[in-house]
Amino acid sequence: MRVRDKVVVVTGAAAGIGRAMALRFAAEGAAGVVVADLDEAGAVAVAKEIGERATAVRVDVSSEPEVAALAETPFGPVDLFCSNAGIIGGHGLDAPDQEWSRLYAVNVLAHVYAARAVIPSMVARGGGYLLNTCSAAGLISCPGDAPYAVTKAAAIAFAEWVAIHYASRGIKVSVLCPQGVRTGMLEQGLEEEHLTARAVAASGTILDPPDVAAAVVEGLEAERFHIFPHPEVADFVHRKAEDPDRWLAGMSRFVDSLTSTP
Repeated sequence: MRVRDKVVVVTGAAAGIGRAMALRFAAEGAAGVVVADLDEAGAVAVAKEIGERATAVRVDVSSEPEVAALAETPFGPVDLFCSNAGIIGGHGLDAPDQEWSRLYAVNVLAHVYAARAVIPSMVARGGGYLLNTCSAAGLISCPGDAPYAVTKAAAIAFAEWVAIHYASRGIKVSVLCPQGVRTGMLEQGLEEEHLTARAVAASGTILDPPDVAAAVVEGLEAERFHIFPHPEVADFVHRKAEDPDRWLAGMSRFVDSLTSTP
């Protein structure tokens, strides 16, 4: 898919990867960009940067009615829905049930709500595209944050299901799986010395959000299911599939290296 002349919705678009994607889609010639975020002021600021081809919407992606409302845009039917909003937890076995529920709602159910909102009309019009931001953590886990790792894996599993069941009806699906990206979420985690943030920082290059947006545009044009802004993630996935026991042992040693005291 080329974004030019397409109507695009981006959730979590007030900052970070979402903001970069919204700006890049506009630069690519999108007919309209819906900048959606819980941070309404931030969404408005991004929409103003884009101009008349953008509109800002406050949305809580854990609410199905609010996600469904995003399908009604002032620019016409949605061609590309980018379900990008996501949150972290920060806990392991000690994660409270409320944290599990909140991450499940935002990191998994929001993708389900988006699919329900746009797939029927996309099928009726002959096709459409879903881009789900799922993180490398959904493929290769992540140290520290159990709810994040599990919900991101579930998000990828749902995207696979959609791709399998709707390909013949014109629906394309991609999952965006970056590793370290210089966002407020990562920076806060590093400041607070969260294990997950430290692991990300130790795993390789930290990209800037515009770099991720560039990878998204390229991945959408190629219509690849996996979009890897960090190419090394593809290698990690291959190693995991080739020898799961060796991979698990290596990940365990990696976590131990981060948690052991000198």
